[in-house]
Amino acid sequence: MTRLINYLKVPFSTLLTLLFLSSSAQDEGFIYGKVETEDGDVYEGPLRWGKEEVYWTDMFNASKKENKNLDYLSSRELDDLEDRYYDNNDNLISRFVNISWDDDNNGRFVHEFSTEFGNIHSLRMRSSSRVEVKLKNGEYIDIDGSGYNDIGARITVLDKELGNVRLSWSNIERIEFLPTPSRLEEKFGEPLYGTVICDLGEFTGFVQWDHDERVGTDVLDGEEDGDDYEIAFDKIKSIEKDGYSSSIVTLRSGRELDLRGTNDVDDDNKGIIVTVKGLGRVDIDWDEFDMVTFKEAPNSGPSYNSFSSPEKISGTLEVDNGDQYTGEIIYDLDEEYTFELLNGENDDVKFIIPFRNIKEISPRGSSASTVTLRDGSKLELEDSQDVDDRNSGILVKTGSDRVYVPWDRVERIKLD
Repeated sequence: MTRLINYLKVPFSTLLTLLFLSSSAQDEGFIYGKVETEDGDVYEGPLRWGKEEVYWTDMFNASKKENKNLDYLSSRELDDLEDRYYDNNDNLISRFVNISWDDDNNGRFVHEFSTEFGNIHSLRMRSSSRVEVKLKNGEYIDIDGSGYNDIGARITVLDKELGNVRLSWSNIERIEFLPTPSRLEEKFGEPLYGTVICDLGEFTGFVQWDHDERVGTDVLDGEEDGDDYEIAFDKIKSIEKDGYSSSIVTLRSGRELDLRGTNDVDDDNKGIIVTVKGLGRVDIDWDEFDMVTFKEAPNSGPSYNSFSSPEKISGTLEVDNGDQYTGEIIYDLDEEYTFELLNGENDDVKFIIPFRNIKEISPRGSSASTVTLRDGSKLELEDSQDVDDRNSGILVKTGSDRVYVPWDRVERIKLD
């Protein structure tokens, strides 16, 4: 069983107090933009995806339409790569969204597209499931939303003239993201922020309860002694797991309730996500969760302008025979921008880390890797294609040269 290495040396409360002091003004962490409809109407204000995404650090998820990086591999390398994704000749083990065996490499080994909203300039709807994403650097990526609820969701706009406007996805032509004013006249609620204690340690940051609830106006459901409760999170001081079937909810008034009967308070809970600056997202399974204590957020999180124009991943790849290659790095034959994400687990706690926060990656055998963050902290991660022997390998671009190195030959990757 792998363990967390060194990352908990400094108490998270101390570390994050320092990290968040330099963040943006109070309301600038909320998603803000202009929505244009098929009918020609335009609405501007804070945006929310369904009942979920509301911050620039929230994730927009879909799948990529193609993978052109495979054009750089030889036929033999492609054949070897395909063979690796079969276990006992019939069980596919991969997080690729689509694998096809035709002669067009662009449609093979297509990965997920996941990024924080703060990296996106605009979205243009091409069909009910296809969207053209424009990044802040002007580049375009075609994505497919089939199977993802971010494409097809109702979008709520707190329009500065009309107030609350809920828009059907099918009627949206384009969404342009804009810097959020430092103070909003209307918003969806105050941020959920606090310290989560789990078996692995303590994490302090912005909290998503049950993967959904993010702001104080969102509601926690439960029942006690036959009475049903719907409690706004801004009235809650703490939630402590009480076995698998209930939770002790302490209100700011001091009143305690032992609630059960819903996935907000029992083991049907999808998990608690904490967004930690300098790290990324920490997704804590209910089995590992112990308690959360909410506190006033120092702000609403990073602003839109704090997300710089996307840059390519670059660094030095060290191979097991001592060779080194320096240049642009395509990780897992797919991730090429610093905003893209590395996934891994430690004791049923999932870590989702933007490559911009990573300093070094070192494989440890076939099932895990040590990931060193920019601040020197180390995580030993497993159970993900990004960090084990299901990784498709590394492509390094140096000028006009392209070098492909299979994962089992990677010694270390040092990122610029």
